[in-house]
Amino acid sequence: MLTENEVRELLGNFQDPILHKTLKETDGVIEVSIKEDKKHISVKLAIAKTGTSEQFQIQQKVVDKLKESGFATVGIRFTELPEETIEKFRPEGPENNNGLLPSNKTVVIAIASGKGGVGKSTVSVNLAVNLARMGKKVGLIDADIYGFSVPDMMGIVDRPVVRGDKIFPVIRHGVKVISMAFFVEENAPVIWRGPMLGKMLTSFFTEVEWGDDLDFLLLDLPPGTGDVALDVHQMLPTSKEIIVTTPHPTAAFVAARAGAMAIQTNHQVLGVIENMSYYESRKTGEKAYIFGQGGGEKLAEELKVPLLGQIPLGQPDWDEDDFAPAIYQIKHPIGKIYFKIAEKIADKFENKINNK
Repeated sequence: MLTENEVRELLGNFQDPILHKTLKETDGVIEVSIKEDKKHISVKLAIAKTGTSEQFQIQQKVVDKLKESGFATVGIRFTELPEETIEKFRPEGPENNNGLLPSNKTVVIAIASGKGGVGKSTVSVNLAVNLARMGKKVGLIDADIYGFSVPDMMGIVDRPVVRGDKIFPVIRHGVKVISMAFFVEENAPVIWRGPMLGKMLTSFFTEVEWGDDLDFLLLDLPPGTGDVALDVHQMLPTSKEIIVTTPHPTAAFVAARAGAMAIQTNHQVLGVIENMSYYESRKTGEKAYIFGQGGGEKLAEELKVPLLGQIPLGQPDWDEDDFAPAIYQIKHPIGKIYFKIAEKIADKFENKINNK
């Protein structure tokens, strides 16, 4: 039977499934306890991310190897490596996005909310359009697979074109768009289980021809912290997140869950956008705070991130010849607010984009 030092040497040869460094390099072998009389061994290992399919795979390999080495029973526990260790060994290049992104320089931003009805999709499409107005190359995934609405909001009537094994997204207002709406009959419900949703998301990343020079890829997530949001966090460990809320305290309280989920999965929250902040009378200029005040500020303070902007209630100016019911024109007062928020986002990643 192996000694404790021999076990540590043996386990140290296993690779962290996320960082692709040996457990010896990451100091990932935390504890080894052997009961020789019962031929039992207990080990505690630290890896970059727990609760994933990758953890299960390394777990099976470790158990099999220890049993081959003479142990009758094996107990194994996992914990996560310190953040400084993860940053030290985090892989650069395509490994960092699991090969899902058009380019390692593409900035992925998930737009999330704690609950429905706060205008998350409206925020998503207007941020995408305003980044495109700035000359950025932008893609938008309607990842709200049960409640897809992006094509209707943007006035999209065309459908993607399939050439060979690639799907070419629809381009509207300078944004490349893909949505579940393109693949179901009009207004039909989607009754799928989690694994099927995850497969569709993977297809949106790998089978869509985004081009290799995409600057930003925005994801309109479904509300809450369900399967789709969790899949995105696991698929794209480097993606950023923006949380959308309304000023109402309850909405902000629920939105905090989405922010907490991002933080717990090591995703950077870029900031909070407060939607439906107030209604401003065109005649008097007086502001009416219909849904209360302070929700966005409180949420930003709780998550320790900036409040990127406060967007009032108001309808876009509709152009019957180029109908896009949720897109604000750049000269519209609300359109100007969206443009300023887009500028903040673009400025934050200017170096990464320019160094492609």
